[in-house]
This record gives sequence, C-alpha cells and structure tokens, in this order.
Amino acid sequence: MAINQVQFQKGLSMAEFMNLYGTVEQCHAALVVSRWPNGFVCPNCAKSAHSTFVRNGRQHWQCQACRHQTTVTSGTVFEATKLPLTRWFLAMHLLTQAKNNVSALELKRHLGVRYTTAWMMKHKLMQVMASREASRVLDGRVEIDDAYLGGERPGKRGRGSPNKVPFVVAVQTTDDGKPVLACFVRIPFTRDAIETWARQALSSSAQVLSDGLGCFRGVTASGAAHTAIVMNSGTGREAAQHPQFRAVNTVLGNLKTAISGTYHAFDFQKYADRYLSELQYRFNRRFDLRSILKRLVRAAATTPPWPEPALRAAEVDG
Repeated sequence: MAINQVQFQKGLSMAEFMNLYGTVEQCHAALVVSRWPNGFVCPNCAKSAHSTFVRNGRQHWQCQACRHQTTVTSGTVFEATKLPLTRWFLAMHLLTQAKNNVSALELKRHLGVRYTTAWMMKHKLMQVMASREASRVLDGRVEIDDAYLGGERPGKRGRGSPNKVPFVVAVQTTDDGKPVLACFVRIPFTRDAIETWARQALSSSAQVLSDGLGCFRGVTASGAAHTAIVMNSGTGREAAQHPQFRAVNTVLGNLKTAISGTYHAFDFQKYADRYLSELQYRFNRRFDLRSILKRLVRAAATTPPWPEPALRAAEVDG
C-alpha cells in the first residue's frame, strides 16, 4: 500500500517547537515579525517612524507622528493577557499539530492553567481560525452534503430534529475526486439559506454535485452548475456509498470522529460555528503542517481583541 504523503509528513516536532519558541523572547520576536513583517506601522495613523522603550518589563512602540503608544499584543487577540506568550504559542502548536481536536480540558493539563483560562484561549484561537476561513471560496468540482451536530435521545431523528444543529459540508476535489479544500457551515436546510451561502462560498465556475436534497438547488445562485444525483433509498446509506460522494463522506466521517472522540459535550447551538471553523482551518492547511503554526500566529496578530463577553455570546456568529 502506498504511503499517504499528507498523513506521514514530518510536521513540526515538539523538540523543534521548543528550539524555536521555547522562551518569551523568541515568542515576542516571532509575534513582532508576524504583526509588522515590513517594520512597525502605527495602528492609529499608519505611519512608520517610531521610538521604543520598556515599561514594566514590556516593550512599547511610540509613533513619532501621533505619539500613540502600543505593544505587540495591543489590538490583537492577545490583548490584556496575563499569560506569558510561551503558553499561547504552545496552545497554538497543540491545536495545529494534533490529528484530531484538542479539548479545553486537555489544554488545561498541557499548559498548567485553570480550565476557564484554557477555554478562553481555545475559543479565542478558534475565533481567529473562523475569521481566517470566513472568506473561503470553493471552485472546480465540489461535493456537497447535509449533516448534523449534537442531538439528544429520545427525540425526533433525521432532518428537522430540534435537538440537532444542521450544517453543510462542501468539499472541493480534484477531477478524480481527491479532496483539496472544504467548507463547513452551520445553516438551515432551506433554499434561501443555501443561496446566501453559495454567493459567498462558491465560485461561479464551480460544478456542484449533491444527493438531490431540494435546498441544494440554491447553489446556482452563485452561478455554479449543479448536478443532482437523486438517491432512491431515502436512508442516506446509498449516498454514503456512492462513488461520486466519496470525498465528502470521508471528510464528514473524519469530522464527526474528531468531535466525538475529543469532546464529551459542548453547546452545539451556541458554539458550533467555531468548532466547525477549527476543523475547516486545519483541514485546508493540512498539506504543510510545518507552516501552519506561523500562519496561525500571523492570523492571531492581525485579529482584533475578543473579550470574554463576546466569546460567550457567540450564538450564530460562533
């Protein structure tokens, strides 16, 4: 059997991570480069001339034009953190290198922090991933399917269950059906909702394949072509075994395994968007595990602050 090059790639080992980011100084320097790759830019007036000074052990930049003072974490998702940057970088490394998800409870144990702190860190970093994936557009051959997160028993089964969160899985593939990119979005299975999503997430040149669920006709709102392969059994098993849907069913199976194998429970109704975005972010960068940490650091350095009230009021926005 041929080795799967994606699964067996080297990645960034823990030893290499510690050599690169094992000290606060190394993490601080990496964050400075990520936030200002071409040199300091004032967040207030966009000028570059500046001076620096240290106050209370923290380096500050002062703009010579408007006198605005800032630190490398101010105005980013790390703003007001009391934790050393080494803890944040370790959290980002764990979240990006794990084959499956890493729960807040597991982060707590690895980082040596309280559970509430680990939860906040994880959700802030998931929000960074969500922001980065918000503009994802799929093109070419795209397989699409409907699915659910959560659900309690006893309760209504299948589509329309009040205990489940509906979401759509769309997978861009090569011409021969190998998955390339994915999009996981929590939306109701209505034509209006699919049309709105399609205009944002599907290229006009995409060729979409679905199992014939009526709402999926809405993908043509983006200009994409749509082919419905109607299933006869009505149980979902036929679609799961159909060769035209091999990629989307494989990705969906892995997604559900990652969630059920990592989390005992979370508020699906409130936080589903964020957890789906985490999976999407990692899946769409799986071809180069060595670079994914640097990319997440860069994204975190350019994501505005997310205080706790905003994180906990996630609801539809995740």
